[in-house]
Amino acid sequence: MILFIKLFLAHLLGDFLFQPTKWVIHKEAHKIGSKYLYAHIMIHFVLVLILMADITYWKIALVIALSHYVIDLGKLYSSKWFSNKSIPFFIDQAFHVAIIFGCAYYGTVIGQAAYLIGLMDWGLITAVFFLSLPSAIIMNILLERMSDQIPLDHKSLPNAGKYIGIIERLFVFIFVITGRWEGIGLLITAKSVFRFNDLKESNSRKLTEYILIGTLLSFGLAILTGIIYTAY
Repeated sequence: MILFIKLFLAHLLGDFLFQPTKWVIHKEAHKIGSKYLYAHIMIHFVLVLILMADITYWKIALVIALSHYVIDLGKLYSSKWFSNKSIPFFIDQAFHVAIIFGCAYYGTVIGQAAYLIGLMDWGLITAVFFLSLPSAIIMNILLERMSDQIPLDHKSLPNAGKYIGIIERLFVFIFVITGRWEGIGLLITAKSVFRFNDLKESNSRKLTEYILIGTLLSFGLAILTGIIYTAY
């Protein structure tokens, strides 16, 4: 499990933190000819070696990097067949996680995972990072079609919604792992109070529904992550 979590954390870092939006756009435009595709694959290879802290894991790093290359190419060339871009995204991520699980299982079988047990709570680190940028991107993909129907509010701060979502998910996660479920109710109430004037002035049912769906999805991700972490 420790080995799988480290490999999964390397995947999250490589796919979400160390992959700028311009890289994604360039890959979609140039596909196999994109220089950023190969930089992206190299980053995954290096991240696995860094988190493993053991050069003997180079075979696992190589398998993950090469499989990542093949899976990403499949996504780039098959995305045109899907009208909903969230479908190829989740299929792509499912394949990556499956490869990571296979590598973790292999590493466990050969007994190398025993050397990775340390004092750091890798489960907590991975959960917290997942609830930050990766969850924000997942939320954006899931709500993309709905957000196109909401008028833009040019008075809002840049990326304010993303950071509010990250902070609220971290609060919910803390409440879950500490057993303070009543704190989630308090957080929902506070958010409702702060949003009341905006919703009242806009008088938009679409905006109200959009905020409600986004809030429930965000809280749901945090609660599910907290439950998985406490079970682990």
